[in-house]
Amino acid sequence: MKFKLILTVLAAFALAGQTLAGQSGKGRKVLVAYFSWSGNTRELAGQIAEAAGADIYEIVPAKAYPSDYNTCVAQAKREKQEAARPALKGKLPATKNYDVVFVGFPNWWGTMPMPVATFLDKIDLKGKTVIPFVTHGGGGRQQCIADFRKAAAEADVIEGPVMEGTAVKGAKAKVEAWVREKLR
Repeated sequence: MKFKLILTVLAAFALAGQTLAGQSGKGRKVLVAYFSWSGNTRELAGQIAEAAGADIYEIVPAKAYPSDYNTCVAQAKREKQEAARPALKGKLPATKNYDVVFVGFPNWWGTMPMPVATFLDKIDLKGKTVIPFVTHGGGGRQQCIADFRKAAAEADVIEGPVMEGTAVKGAKAKVEAWVREKLR
């Protein structure tokens, strides 16, 4: 009798655990915000938004970056050195409507591009779960996540994927599995 009772209790706990894990991501409102210059971060943001059933918002500077790579790199370096906060185009999303906010960007000079810093300065992330994700051309994470944590200090920051830009197009299944794990 005791053995049967123990099995029943264990089965109930196991079932409750499965149910809770399956439902804990449901009902949360998710936003994916991103800045992209070459298109790699845009592609990854789209994959994350699709997997999460999220709204998507593109961070667009009021003045577009040069399309020439070397000119763009030089401008990004100047902006980093000056801790610039370039103006953004369009209306910012109402982050009060979201529980989880993914923020994606390319690694520029070892950190986030300055339009992303502007975005973080202008939105309210207090008490939100925020998940940065980074694309790069070989530089990896460098100071991207550490600098992001400082800029989003009032949020609960959970590190997201750091992915080489050339790997983004073939990463859909990996991204879907990762998003499911993070939103459980």
